[in-house]
Amino acid sequence: MIPQPETRPISQEQLVAEVKGIYAGLVMVESKCIEVDTAQSTQAESTAKLNNEQWQALIALHRTLLHEHHDFFLASQHPSASPALRRLSQKYAMPARMWRHGIHSFLELLRSRLPASLEHMLTFIYLAYSMMALLYETVPSFEDTWIECLGDLGRYRMAIEDEDIRDREIWTGVSRHWYAKASDRAPTTGRLYHHLAILSRPNAYQQLFYYSKSLCVAYPFKSARDSILTLFDPILNNNQHQLPLLEFTFVKSHAILFIDQMMADYNTTKTEFIARLDPTISRCAKGWNTIGGQIAISNNNAILEYGKTDANAQGDKNVILAALTLKTGSAGGDVPMDGSEADSAETDGEPVPSEMFGIIQDFVKDCDQVMFNRYGDNNIMSYLHVRLAYMYHMAQNESAMKHLEDRFPWAQVTRLLNLLVVDAQDLERTESEEFPRPTERPLPEDWTMRGHLWVEGLYPDDWFNSDKFEEDEKVFELPSMREHRRTRVLWFGRRLASFRKWIIYDKESKQYQCSYVLSHQAGCLVHGSLPKTLPRIARASTTDSTATMTDEMADSEPEDFTKSEAEDASSMVVEGDD
Repeated sequence: MIPQPETRPISQEQLVAEVKGIYAGLVMVESKCIEVDTAQSTQAESTAKLNNEQWQALIALHRTLLHEHHDFFLASQHPSASPALRRLSQKYAMPARMWRHGIHSFLELLRSRLPASLEHMLTFIYLAYSMMALLYETVPSFEDTWIECLGDLGRYRMAIEDEDIRDREIWTGVSRHWYAKASDRAPTTGRLYHHLAILSRPNAYQQLFYYSKSLCVAYPFKSARDSILTLFDPILNNNQHQLPLLEFTFVKSHAILFIDQMMADYNTTKTEFIARLDPTISRCAKGWNTIGGQIAISNNNAILEYGKTDANAQGDKNVILAALTLKTGSAGGDVPMDGSEADSAETDGEPVPSEMFGIIQDFVKDCDQVMFNRYGDNNIMSYLHVRLAYMYHMAQNESAMKHLEDRFPWAQVTRLLNLLVVDAQDLERTESEEFPRPTERPLPEDWTMRGHLWVEGLYPDDWFNSDKFEEDEKVFELPSMREHRRTRVLWFGRRLASFRKWIIYDKESKQYQCSYVLSHQAGCLVHGSLPKTLPRIARASTTDSTATMTDEMADSEPEDFTKSEAEDASSMVVEGDD
């Protein structure tokens, strides 16, 4: 047996005294850091140029503060600590203070002095990253905070890398890993999707998807309304010639709808996008399910007018958002979406859709019609899945559905469902009211839909067990997923048919019929039947188009993950302490 070092138990009184002593020293170092960072930030760069020794002294000062915080967390979260002692870190906002005064302010000072401060900034980023990684391993009580901090530090490191493209890609991947991990733990927090959008360059489809998602979750990140313009402005100015034309026209259409300007260009842009959509899918089958899912989600969020709070004719929020029941509360210090409380009932009169709402719906309808005309094409299944999930959620809210039902191509969906029924392997599962679980693995688009307002309550509580899957595995398309996706689509069809308003399902014939009659929905008859012949689909090639866009430095600094910060204190009071 290997002899172990002798250890002595520590009493509660000793632990309290230790924490108080650490905190007193921490406050002194923290005050000095605040003083130095503020003084340097307010001085002009020309008069405040620091030499290497001075930079090293500042790094040493902030390193000391980080070590003091580390000691404080270890002592206050000690296994022998009382509940009152454990609560001190939260009570005195220690994680937020560590980030703000120990890391963020100094990083911003270093960034403002680039390129002269580059080597020192690299040194400090590695130092701070190591400390956060250590806290992530040793202080699990604030694991969510450490994860987002690691993502922020990775984004800083990525942003200042201009020479080695490989290093930049590595740190982009590191930052994306931590933000994705954070979003798995807080899927309704829009701030995290905003960060992922910045890291998605040069993929414009993915950027738009993440930016729109950051604005259309229960806790939207309002600053994304400004950040998204870094994607839109170059495209609106026709400066993104590297993008494939379909990607360019799709994002430009959304850009015009978002800013509600340049409408003279809109019809031309939309027409070109719609005209190129079908032939592009035929040529670029590889990876189109992923792109199709992102397009569908961006379109769904566009119908919400990108979460605008002044969208309709009364100056209120979007009529669909007004109709949805939003939960109140707090997630990671974010503010819930305006109007999430039941104050909408006090509004006089029925919400009136904005003019833009109708324009957006027409855009989505045109996109739907192209996609849903590709009968028998597996490449549009993710798009169909996402759109049906959206409509199913809205169907459960009559106030929302009445604004959507007229512009959804029910007849085309009916034909698609009837084609899928023919080859379905498990119809019994699709007819059940329970969420179909042919596999314990979520579909790739399940992860991308997760957190949106329009899938609230859809998935079982244990459906997203993120600990079982690596990030790359979540988006990896397995051959078996084709059948699972068909099952899910048919299940949504069966759920929509249960309302007996838009489509109906005959259990005997195992066929769907369109029951929603509207003059502009050609071919949608109460007793309609499947046409004898269906359009043929061109065989898709295996070529895939890739988008290239000039990488830019991250345009926004990492925001504080906690919005409240305690006042600096020179002494600490432990509950129950005499």
